[in-house]
Amino acid sequence: MNNPTVWLYLIYLAISIVLTVWVAQTLHKNGRIFLVDCFGGNEPMADSVNHLLVVGFYLINLGYVTLALKTDLPPVDTQQVIENLSSKIGVVLLVLGGMHFLNLYIFSRMRKRGLSGQLPPPVQPDNFTLPPVPQA
Repeated sequence: MNNPTVWLYLIYLAISIVLTVWVAQTLHKNGRIFLVDCFGGNEPMADSVNHLLVVGFYLINLGYVTLALKTDLPPVDTQQVIENLSSKIGVVLLVLGGMHFLNLYIFSRMRKRGLSGQLPPPVQPDNFTLPPVPQA
């Protein structure tokens, strides 16, 4: 266990998995209310979609984390372990942030679609206002 590369991999996996689980739980917990609103109060449908979104989130993020595990230049000292680790965790954080904003975009589209059926039809204007005439 004196191999710095093994330590890099273990620390990277631990931090990445904890971050992914934390973000997924946050999205699941806070996204439920939003999805219930999107689905017009249909809680079973909202819970089902919420669960499916979280599963997809886990698959994409954990898949990326495992693909990004390999390092091209194995570290030989603690400084290189920290530098490699910060690069890898930084990219994981960017991927998690991107997935978060993608989920927000999807949620907002779903909400807009769900609310569009509840809006009243547009009203025809009953009066027109003429622009002011410039005085010379």
